[in-house]
Amino acid sequence: MSTPSPSPSLPRRAFLRRSALTAAAVAAGPAVLSACGAGPAAGGGGSGTATFLSILPLETLSMSPELLAVAGGHFARHGLDVTLQEVKGSPQATQTLIAGVGVVARLGQIDLMTAVAESNQPLVNIGTLCRGSAVRVVYSKQAPLEKPQDFVGKTIGVSSEGGTSSKIVSLVLANSGLDPKSTPRQVTGLTPGTFNLVQQGRIAGYVVSIDTANIVQSQHADAGVFDPGTVVKSDSQIYVTTADVIAKHPDTLRAFMAGIRDAVAEYVNDQDFARTIGTLRGKYSFATLDDDAIARKSLGTMRDLWTGKDPSRPLLVTDPAAWTAGYDELTRAGQAKPGGDAAKWFDNSFLPATTT
Repeated sequence: MSTPSPSPSLPRRAFLRRSALTAAAVAAGPAVLSACGAGPAAGGGGSGTATFLSILPLETLSMSPELLAVAGGHFARHGLDVTLQEVKGSPQATQTLIAGVGVVARLGQIDLMTAVAESNQPLVNIGTLCRGSAVRVVYSKQAPLEKPQDFVGKTIGVSSEGGTSSKIVSLVLANSGLDPKSTPRQVTGLTPGTFNLVQQGRIAGYVVSIDTANIVQSQHADAGVFDPGTVVKSDSQIYVTTADVIAKHPDTLRAFMAGIRDAVAEYVNDQDFARTIGTLRGKYSFATLDDDAIARKSLGTMRDLWTGKDPSRPLLVTDPAAWTAGYDELTRAGQAKPGGDAAKWFDNSFLPATTT
């Protein structure tokens, strides 16, 4: 793993902290980094530290809850200093989390369920952020991907082998009675520029975040978007930790989830996102954030996902019926090993008492 170059879109201090973590991982391995993963977090104004593992680039509005929790001081108000650390896809995030590096990751429901059902990984969902699919498949209208049948025989770009994006493509096909193996995958970038590969015919489409899909459509008249959520019901996004962290750092988890809850609530209550966008821009700069139209459109879609289009519903609470139904969907599609007890794979107790 190489240490990344500084990005002008990230604060210098944040880059240095992230680079130090990456360099330490190369030099010393997870055993040394585990000490950086968590420290005691005091619920009443004390100080603690936590590393959040992100499977997404930090320069995306899909990371907006975590970014606002840092920039808006929500983590700090709960006594927590959080480092946002990028990792390469959900498989690496899962392995890194289990190794003790970091305390929380945001993964797909699909990732947790397949990992726990297959090999009894010690992973636990402690909060559901998105109540629907937070990714899109971008394609060219010259060769549209408007329905699952259109994916057959086409190469789809994904962020990592065996990661969330690849599993979602498989589930789109399986839920429609199609063989997931009929659609090859290719690891590609997640940036708007990757659309050039689609236009060149090298891939039929690629899986991206909502804000990236919006900016691609704003730049290319021939760009179309497929929403996997029209076919897949188990593609929620969840905050995941391990049984070991639950045992050793429960207060850190409570502080983390309280900070996230406050950040999401701020978005929900900010009608036109003027205040929240302004707070983000005070610390960060990247393409989809800096464009008013793209930022508002993206955050509006995400707000619907966070609330299930019902702002009166409790934020972040995992609904037991929807959760177990997701596991049933995965087992029917052959994407998760049957026989597991999905009801034991989530825990709402780390969420704030007031969750509306």
